[in-house]
Amino acid sequence: MHTRTLGQGLEVSAIGLGCMGMSQSYGPNPGDRGDMIGVIRYAVEEAGIDFFDTAEVYGPYVNEELVGEALRPLRDRVVIATKFGWDIQDGKMAGTNSRPEQIRRVADESLGRLGIDAIDLFYQHRVDPDVPIEDVAGAVAELVEAGKVRHFGLSEAGAGTIRRAHAVHPVTAVQSEYSLWTRDPEPQVLPTCAELGIGFVPFSPLGKGFLTGTVSTSEFAEGDIRNTIPRFAADNLDANQALVDQVRALAEDKGVTPGQIALAWLLAQQAWIVPIPGTRRPERIDENAGATQVALSADEVADLDALAARTGVEGDRYNPAGMSMVGL
Repeated sequence: MHTRTLGQGLEVSAIGLGCMGMSQSYGPNPGDRGDMIGVIRYAVEEAGIDFFDTAEVYGPYVNEELVGEALRPLRDRVVIATKFGWDIQDGKMAGTNSRPEQIRRVADESLGRLGIDAIDLFYQHRVDPDVPIEDVAGAVAELVEAGKVRHFGLSEAGAGTIRRAHAVHPVTAVQSEYSLWTRDPEPQVLPTCAELGIGFVPFSPLGKGFLTGTVSTSEFAEGDIRNTIPRFAADNLDANQALVDQVRALAEDKGVTPGQIALAWLLAQQAWIVPIPGTRRPERIDENAGATQVALSADEVADLDALAARTGVEGDRYNPAGMSMVGL
């Protein structure tokens, strides 16, 4: 596994691991916590992955505890990212909350759950329209000064917000959904990151499983977030099939998997892009890590770009409530 450098010199493995799905969002949660601890440790010890993504709201709280327990014996070998920004009431999100006092409280509680002395990368999970981003960046800067946080990140923020935050305290990484079928960051966010020297961390880089070529139904298990996402509705899923068919054809030609093509496409975009696919299975860890060895020619990248532009994508990537929270 080779490494890549995000902003402010933060060096991480070229592929990270998004841990959310180990605790929520993709149907019934795994019955054996020990299995998930094993998967996380496998990622480090067998695949060379050292960049792990969690958040207080995943669960809530239990995902940070899981990641903390799994990585405690490996702490000196890994980079742990977590997030603040939600008002959590009775175990559910009750809107955003990025007031400085809330940021400080979440930092202390996340440090406790993770069992670490400093959070390597602390993202604002969603922009809070009620709190100036300058106040948010200032609060995180104080945490950096206190040694509780090492790097500041933003998630699903627009270019203007990124610039304003970066002017107060350097932003190390912006995390947003980005893949062959979610190209929203390209017009403004990626150029802003390039200009300011900020890394970019795509979540759902496999299109919530769609780009692996294994999703053939619009009916998912109870509790699976894809039941609420318009582009996974039956009609939209059928319309979007042309893109994954092309990815699968290229994968067959190269003797790799469709998921590896999708990740290799992302890695080919910029040297400071680090995808964080999620999984619950060691074999998928190996497959995702193997994408770093898949070389796409300029023509192959251009062909995938042209196909994605030509076919488009039917359906939003979130329901209306979710869409209202992105790109602020």
